[in-house]
Amino acid sequence: MKNKNKVFEAKSYRLTRDVAPLSFMLPTQNSRRFALMHFDEDTGTNRELRYARNQKSPFVDEQDGNAILEPVIFEDGLLYVGKENQVLQKFLHYHPLNGVKFEEINKAKDATEEVDYLLVQADALIEAKSLSLEQLENVCRVLFGMDTSKTSTAEMKRDILVFAKNNPTDFLDVITDPELQLVGTVQRFFDQGLLTFRKSNKEVWFNLSSNKTKLLNVPFGEEGIDLVVSYMKSDDGIEILKHLESLLD
Repeated sequence: MKNKNKVFEAKSYRLTRDVAPLSFMLPTQNSRRFALMHFDEDTGTNRELRYARNQKSPFVDEQDGNAILEPVIFEDGLLYVGKENQVLQKFLHYHPLNGVKFEEINKAKDATEEVDYLLVQADALIEAKSLSLEQLENVCRVLFGMDTSKTSTAEMKRDILVFAKNNPTDFLDVITDPELQLVGTVQRFFDQGLLTFRKSNKEVWFNLSSNKTKLLNVPFGEEGIDLVVSYMKSDDGIEILKHLESLLD
């Protein structure tokens, strides 16, 4: 009697790595080199897995002594399993590399993820398009360390739009960062020569007509711009920030 509640269907699988080898052979039986076991939550025991197409179960303890082993090979990163090969589908479901080295292709899930990405990308492009000139310059300084005084507005818009399209989440994180304006201002201090790095970027110095003193040291592993931004938020740095801002072109 047919099981009317169970629908058998073909399934496809893919390797999860970005660059798949031409051919990848999946471990199909337990060995000292690779422990092919599945922990059974119902019994609290580890059960040995083995793929044999002439068996009804992927578990060794449910197989008879006539198991015929076959290789499971991904070609060009893909594996197709017909609906008639239920034992292989079950074997892949329980395989410890499922979700690590390979995954079942779920078209509905893929479509949902793609739609989510496209919506974020659209939001990023809308935000990029609506940036004011001042915001555009700040974002370019933060993202690219760009000297905006030497770059045309069209070039900045192009670079920002391309970045927003290719890295929408990163772009949205940057423009919603409350420190964006301060980071852009500090970058302008360096662009206009009010502050300068010395000794292979290990020191930050004032470069004013009336002040050529050292502002701070940059510890190993720290970013000079980030350090100056943090300093400008301190009690000692606020007055310096106001003074340098008054000197900007």
